[in-house]
Amino acid sequence: MSEQNEPIAEMKQEDINALLQIRRDKLSELQAQDNDPFRYVKYEVTKHSTEITENFDTLEGQEVSFAGRLMAKRVMGKASFCHIQDRDGRMQSYVQRDVVGDESYAAFKKYDIGDLVGIRGEVFRTKTGEISVKAHEIVLLAKSLQILPEKFHGLKDTDMRYRQREVDLIVNPDVKTTFRKRSAVIKSIRAFLDERDYTEVETPVLQTVPGGASARPFLTHHNTLDLDMHLRISLELPLKRLIIGGLERVYEIGRVFRNEGMSVKHNPEYTLMELYEAYTDYHGMMDLTEQMFRRVAMDVNGSLQLTYGEYEIDLEKPFERITMVDAVKKYANVDFDAIETIEQAQAVAKEHHIKFEKWHKKGDILNLFFDEYAEEHLIQPTFLMDHPVDISPLTKRKPENPDYTERFELYVVGREFGNAYSELNDPIDQRKRFEYQESLRASGDDEANMIDEEFMLALEHGMPPTGGLGIGIDRLVMLITNVSSIRDVLFFPTMKPLS
Repeated sequence: MSEQNEPIAEMKQEDINALLQIRRDKLSELQAQDNDPFRYVKYEVTKHSTEITENFDTLEGQEVSFAGRLMAKRVMGKASFCHIQDRDGRMQSYVQRDVVGDESYAAFKKYDIGDLVGIRGEVFRTKTGEISVKAHEIVLLAKSLQILPEKFHGLKDTDMRYRQREVDLIVNPDVKTTFRKRSAVIKSIRAFLDERDYTEVETPVLQTVPGGASARPFLTHHNTLDLDMHLRISLELPLKRLIIGGLERVYEIGRVFRNEGMSVKHNPEYTLMELYEAYTDYHGMMDLTEQMFRRVAMDVNGSLQLTYGEYEIDLEKPFERITMVDAVKKYANVDFDAIETIEQAQAVAKEHHIKFEKWHKKGDILNLFFDEYAEEHLIQPTFLMDHPVDISPLTKRKPENPDYTERFELYVVGREFGNAYSELNDPIDQRKRFEYQESLRASGDDEANMIDEEFMLALEHGMPPTGGLGIGIDRLVMLITNVSSIRDVLFFPTMKPLS
């Protein structure tokens, strides 16, 4: 039976099982001959495929060794061609029986697509002009016991792509490009902040009080301490304690966990970057955010113009700035400056069929109007500014209008990409806001903040005026790589088990 016969979707399960058994039989035969491919503990790789291609002029006629996965094979009697895929791409190799020897050539002819192979040989160009390596030696480094889906027209089922990301990376080259860009995005952010004298730090993932955001946490238990703990929902409060301690400029890139719904924009665990800088405010954070987004785009894509779906995004122009009140006035034709009471806010919400909870105040309802009417219109980079204090428990109030705060969110293509404040450093005001959040929890809002007494004690020692910024790394990668689902930028997105 040959794997070349027909697409796997059209094959019977018993035929697939027979092909898988053939591979296991080949492995058993090799092991019986004291030629177990898994005996190799290392293999010297001197060049990768891209290095060979890009440096052909200097490498032509030179001997190199490279290794990777066998992706194609064309046997032609005494000589054959094969393609080996390594971390960079594919490299053709020309394998002659008279060069590698009868025994090695006979073994090569039995290799299966997907096997891991090492080749040592001479760099040359074929008559058709393709850069290749003429094999002097070819060895089997690991036996693949599964059948690659590329043999059957590719791995296209998205659910299986996420569940078997390793196979997805093998057969879909664009996926590997996306994740390399993800790494480049994080590298660019680190370089940008390191150049500005920020200190990268690490703070606990396990917390007794999950704070810094309005979100439902995951609960776990520490057996030795017999203590319930939570996976962090934010990086904020520990980083602020470091500002209080005098570090002045800190940042962390780490996983956070929120026990919430899943969508193309949300995964229960995701990567967050938060930074805090003493002696600046949310205007300073706006400037920093613009500079950071431009730096990342140039470092990763080499351009300040991005294509995202149907949109052309211009990062070169100054980012637009609009208050939440003005955005709702513009897109919903409702002026919240003219609304004075909670009852009035509830009445206008009912008129516009906006659903709200019994504990929602005027500011909460303003935010609901923004979500319903304005968010989708913020396509070009836009700072949405001056959120109501009701939805900003950790943010400094605007001195001229204390019902609102010095806060912004960055929106691009109708999605939030960042959140920033002039940080609240008044411990008395902060305690009152935490107490209000606790009352919301008592009323049924399980996403409201809890009081973190360790943070409150730290804040009472005095925190300087501080600007803070949080950016969702996954969404930024989505923007940079022009993908629509967060699962496409996570190696292993959260999935429900098949059984």
